[in-house]
Amino acid sequence: MSSSASGVVNGGVSFWYADDGLPARREPLAGDATADVVIVGGGYTGLWTAYYLKKADPSLQVTVLEQKFCGYGASGRNGGWLYNGIAGRDRYAKLHGREAAVRLQQAMNDTVAEVVEVADDEGIEADIHRGGVLEVACTPAQLARLKAFHEHELSYGESDRELYGARGTAARIRVADAVGSTWTPHGARLHPVKLVKGLAAAAEALGVVIHESTPVTEIRPRHAVTPYGTVRAPYVLRCTEGFTASLKGQRRTWLPMNSSMIATEPLTDEQWESVGWTGLETLGDMAHAYMYAQRTADGRIALGGRGVPYRFGSRTDNDGRTQPATVEALREILVRFFPSLAGLRIEHAWSGVLGVPRDWCATVTLDRSTGLGWAGGYVGSGVATTNLAGRTLRDLVRLDSGQAGATDLTTLPWVDHKVRKWEPEPFRWLGVQGMYATYRAADRRELTAHSAESSRLARVADRVAGRH
Repeated sequence: MSSSASGVVNGGVSFWYADDGLPARREPLAGDATADVVIVGGGYTGLWTAYYLKKADPSLQVTVLEQKFCGYGASGRNGGWLYNGIAGRDRYAKLHGREAAVRLQQAMNDTVAEVVEVADDEGIEADIHRGGVLEVACTPAQLARLKAFHEHELSYGESDRELYGARGTAARIRVADAVGSTWTPHGARLHPVKLVKGLAAAAEALGVVIHESTPVTEIRPRHAVTPYGTVRAPYVLRCTEGFTASLKGQRRTWLPMNSSMIATEPLTDEQWESVGWTGLETLGDMAHAYMYAQRTADGRIALGGRGVPYRFGSRTDNDGRTQPATVEALREILVRFFPSLAGLRIEHAWSGVLGVPRDWCATVTLDRSTGLGWAGGYVGSGVATTNLAGRTLRDLVRLDSGQAGATDLTTLPWVDHKVRKWEPEPFRWLGVQGMYATYRAADRRELTAHSAESSRLARVADRVAGRH
């Protein structure tokens, strides 16, 4: 962690840890061990899975292995958006039919409420506020996309979504140049680290064994291999999201995409008066290289977007340090949205990685022949999706072991979805760099074009990405 000349604390994992404190580390694995289920990765996915497995069957021996500490990855660095988006829904509609995709969307709507309910039941104080999600349009092209997006969401059964013009948008949040927005109630603001710490404590209270500072170097059927010993179990579940590429044989499975964030100093009452935002909605936009933001419980704005999108060879950072150019780019977005805050200090900057499958579809899988399972590829929508993934992995394990039958969750269309690997280097690096450069160019063109038609550059980038 370091401070720049401008006083920005850069790295140190994230602002959320600076705010709530780094945890004392749990003991590493002490040697070879056995379990009924071993979970690799102590982020949201692994912890939710462990929590629900022990809730369902207290006799199960569940062990979680985490290379640093619980919440070191995306679970402790994200924007705190608990919302109902899921990566890949439209593709699942094409593959499995509209009805299956609608069931998946309904499951995600319900998941937002599930996380809030569990946090309440377990006494997890995570600054949760259900203000919904407001996504704004600031150009004619963005407005056309926003209206199409709004209608698309209604077609998946989200009848409680609302569409606003410029005046209705300003009544919620006064974003400069906003010409329209769409709002869903299926969203909440939260403090990511308070949630992950509380979830880990709740899992431990149920009897889950968590070993930190224990990197898993290889996963194979019934074995999770670490430098300290091997844990043997009938089920080995990989819950490593953006860090999956570091595992033996997984270099091209999911691409570790970087996302970066800034947090401002606390705003004064007068500054909040100029911005509005009294409903504490999470805030996003319809740009191709989109932003995301929240009003934190202590009165700051935490805002994120793409910085350097990808490091060659699927490398991941160590402490969240962020390039000064990225910090400045995010500050420019903040000031463009809220010109009255031009003098506001940025106090913290950080980055993290999220997992991106080649077809941009989140998945949950249990291979019944090997006992190997995994979940992830959330493409930035993981705060809620991890909970649905954890409950689904629980049901798949219980189904396979004969403890329970099929459930609504085990038949959702993202279960057992197969994805091809990413291209080898340097094609992977060139493709991702080119894709985001093209998205940014499309956004710049739309800011000045005053046309309702989306830039053709974005369609080119979509094809490179494999999104369509």
